[in-house]
Amino acid sequence: MIEQLGIKLLSNAVEANSSDVHILPETDHYKVVEHRLGKVVPICQLSRQEGQQLIAHFKYRANMAITETRRPQLGALTLEIAEHEIHLRLSSVGNFLNQESLVIRLLRPLAQQQLAFLKPAQLRVLTDWCQHRGLVLFAGPTGSGKTTTIYQLAQQLSQELTVLSIEDPVEIVAPNFLQLQVNEAATMTYQALIKVALRHRPDVLIVGEIRDRETAQAAIDAALSGHLVLSTVHAQTAHGIVTRLSQLAIDPDVVKQAVIGVAYQRLIPTMDGQVAALLDLAAGPVDNQWQQVQETTAVWKEDLADAKRTNKISQQTYDQFKAG
Repeated sequence: MIEQLGIKLLSNAVEANSSDVHILPETDHYKVVEHRLGKVVPICQLSRQEGQQLIAHFKYRANMAITETRRPQLGALTLEIAEHEIHLRLSSVGNFLNQESLVIRLLRPLAQQQLAFLKPAQLRVLTDWCQHRGLVLFAGPTGSGKTTTIYQLAQQLSQELTVLSIEDPVEIVAPNFLQLQVNEAATMTYQALIKVALRHRPDVLIVGEIRDRETAQAAIDAALSGHLVLSTVHAQTAHGIVTRLSQLAIDPDVVKQAVIGVAYQRLIPTMDGQVAALLDLAAGPVDNQWQQVQETTAVWKEDLADAKRTNKISQQTYDQFKAG
């Protein structure tokens, strides 16, 4: 019964192209929601017993400790759903009332992860950047499609070049890439794995996220040594990406040498019920203009206004995203 419920929930999530399934405790029951196209979609309500049994079932399948319901746990599981092999990443934790929750991330093959672009010319700009050797950085909120964009670019390049990715954890399955995963407990940090990766002499290096000075410096060094490096940084604007590197104590002159371009990305709801990526782009030393970018550029608002004028997005969407 519980196993069938689990398969049904995952099958529906796969069919709806949802990114995550959340099993969350409430006062006297559990609720199941999905993250779909940037929105939280309610799915069903379960009794407390059903919710606990369902979480225990998934944890058992993912080799997680069933009796540990308070401390955070991570697990992984591969299932065949609707004739497709789906990789699942699980994260569980208990709240202050010792009520456990579970989030299941659905990792799909790269072929199923292609993004549409609100301004298709922006993808061509990114593709042009990737013809150079250096660092291309992306920023944007969680779930804004940054990793998907990076993988789309790398997929094009992989037809002729070797691609190696380092992530924490791997988010998209790409069999033609060499994919490494951070494991702090085994001292496989971003910095350590970048050193290992460079010995493999990849043409393209994906660094999932730059979080600290050591990782930033390692990515910069890889870019300066002749590799194309694609990575993400926490920042709220394109200009903020450069500011973030400064906060990490990276020499500004080195940044100018290494950075090809920076991109701030959001997923914009469109009138046809889908989403499309919109980017605020600023080139690096290629045209020496990126350092002049302040906050969200005027081009960002112009692109949104054009999308509203051509009925690709609504007035409400324009108002929501015009500030970035």
